[in-house]
Amino acid sequence: MRVILLEDVRKQGKKGQIINVSDGYANNYLIKNGLAKAADAKAMSEFKAQKKAQEKLEAEELQEAKELRVAIEKEETVVVITAKSGEDGRLFGTIPSKQIAQELKKQYDIEVDKRKIDLENNLSSLGFHNVPVKLHTDVMATIRVKVEAV
Repeated sequence: MRVILLEDVRKQGKKGQIINVSDGYANNYLIKNGLAKAADAKAMSEFKAQKKAQEKLEAEELQEAKELRVAIEKEETVVVITAKSGEDGRLFGTIPSKQIAQELKKQYDIEVDKRKIDLENNLSSLGFHNVPVKLHTDVMATIRVKVEAV
């Protein structure tokens, strides 16, 4: 019997796959527990429509991420952050990704989730820093951050 998986099923397949299983396993376990539905003509057309809509949504998200990368990586887009520092150019404290995201929103009206900013360590010195941002699984950008003394 052909079924469309609604959930990931161990040793059978991932959500959205169409698999062949025995009639008893399909009826008594997969369909009964809501893990799958029979792959009849109606279910197949719904599945194809959902898959097409999902692909369209993913393409739109990818396009938005590419446009955001262009806006972030413009030559004039430099996030300026002021902080107290010592004589040797080291900061009192550090600048976390949350502060970089807030300043980017405030200065350029570009919204980036702080969890997407890929800082290995918080910024702790004056000067220019290139901060990587993962906007999408296929799109990386670099924010230029200038840390100035107060």
